[in-house]
Amino acid sequence: MQPQNIAELILNGFKKHYKLFQQITAQAPLAFAKRDWAKMHDISRLRITYYDERVNETTQQLQQHAKQLDESLWLQTKQTYQHFLTFHPQAELAETFYNSVFCRLFHRRYFNNDFIFVKATLADAPALPVEAEYRSYFPVVDGLKPTIRKMINQFDFKADFVNLERDIRLLVKAFYKQAPDTHHRAWQMRFDILQTPFYRNKAAYIVGRVVSQSGVQPFIIAVLHHQDEGLYLDALLTNSSQMRVIFGFARAYFMVETHAPSALVRFLNQLMPNKTLAELYNAIGFHKQGKTEFYREFLTHLQRSTDDFVIAPGTPGMVMMVFTLPSFDYVFKIIKDKFGESKPFGRDTVLKRYQLVKSHDRVGRMADTIEYSNVVFPLARFNATLLAQLKETIGSSMIIEGDLLIIKHMYIERRMTPLNLYLENANYEDAAVAITEYGQALKEMIAVNIFPGDMLLKNFGVSKHKRIIFYDYDEVQYLTDMNFRALPKAKSYDDYLTNEQSYSVAPQDVFPEQLCTFVMPNPRYKEVFTQAHPELLDVIFWQQAQQNVRKGIVSHIYPYPAAQRFIHQW
Repeated sequence: MQPQNIAELILNGFKKHYKLFQQITAQAPLAFAKRDWAKMHDISRLRITYYDERVNETTQQLQQHAKQLDESLWLQTKQTYQHFLTFHPQAELAETFYNSVFCRLFHRRYFNNDFIFVKATLADAPALPVEAEYRSYFPVVDGLKPTIRKMINQFDFKADFVNLERDIRLLVKAFYKQAPDTHHRAWQMRFDILQTPFYRNKAAYIVGRVVSQSGVQPFIIAVLHHQDEGLYLDALLTNSSQMRVIFGFARAYFMVETHAPSALVRFLNQLMPNKTLAELYNAIGFHKQGKTEFYREFLTHLQRSTDDFVIAPGTPGMVMMVFTLPSFDYVFKIIKDKFGESKPFGRDTVLKRYQLVKSHDRVGRMADTIEYSNVVFPLARFNATLLAQLKETIGSSMIIEGDLLIIKHMYIERRMTPLNLYLENANYEDAAVAITEYGQALKEMIAVNIFPGDMLLKNFGVSKHKRIIFYDYDEVQYLTDMNFRALPKAKSYDDYLTNEQSYSVAPQDVFPEQLCTFVMPNPRYKEVFTQAHPELLDVIFWQQAQQNVRKGIVSHIYPYPAAQRFIHQW
């Protein structure tokens, strides 16, 4: 095959992927309108596998022509492919697709910028205008409330609002309260609104900004269903911290249609400048592009830093070896060669459980993981002690080649302070908030059919926003697969006196009454937990949660404070 033929074949593979990805994403508005929450979950889950399926298809078509690398052929192929992308609206995604195909075909020694797009070759090319993704509205023409009505009605939600006029009044009231520095008259402001809503779980989100003489005020408007009556505006968010939580790393990816992802991401980055490109691509469902951007950020950080890798703070796990770079806000997790005796499962089970979480609704309580193969690290950044620990625990997953350390398979997660370490240094008030948040995290995971398995505090982290996030998935299972039991009562005085367990326990058995015994040995924390969440110690609560899931009852976990909901002002 000639370079142009190969380049065209790979680009056609990408075009097929992007077309199918957008087609399934386009099903979200109708599922939202029909309140088909199971369909919404299916759309979100299926999109995650689409990329690898298309890469595999393209790779298979090329395998007969790529048994050995013809360097001259592939240097020309990359150059030709690059020319094809000069004015391509999804150029950055197409580059990543090319990388994926090439890396499936050839050995990692060729994974350099000569043969793949380690660096974004179009970084210096004219950027796609962000105006391609948003529409502007000018209150000076029609007045403030009529303009907001027009703005809301631009979206075809395929369902009527219960009382849009009431919601607009509440929206304006909330905006003036939350953004007092933007009190301008109608002719002194402009609304820039992204053209398509962001769908996730049971909500749609309108994202935009107000441009005025005092600057730019980003905002998010949440749209929900009111049972059988129709739609309503539920909340306005203008606080940058709250907006970052909504787009956070512990939530399922948004479903949003876009023709120019780079323009959409740049618009979002203007609203949330603390978010990286990797985080924003992940947030809108392009998690493979998120991987590419993250790796570029990591390589840049390695060049600009000098600190060494160290074991991550926290209690060592029995399944994962975890290390970190102190100056970098992430941890690197590798499955150990051997597990502790209390872990009666193997590597394949761990892989499946991490994939389960990846494709599930993470409800803001489970950290996203970035999965990589053949990750190259500079060997000089690992001291002898750490290197010895790695050889002992993950020896089969690592290779040393010259001055490089190569990890065959790993997960990367946002680094957080382990909850048990946080509590050691927290005052009582902060500790009480964290313990209450821990219980709320359990309730929200349970509501979406996730049983965390090992509920010890060391498996939960405290984020920068003081949210409690679960991050250890080797014992995760579906809630409906568990058997929640009440502790047997003593039948006699002799039974009461004995310390030995006189009842049988099957692998899936769980005794909620023992939760505090194993998780909360500190009596002060135990008191806080039992007062805030007494139902979590009651087997009936867990059994009812199982019944709700089996009945198809889908809970909506609000990603913003309840006090900001307009429903309280109806």
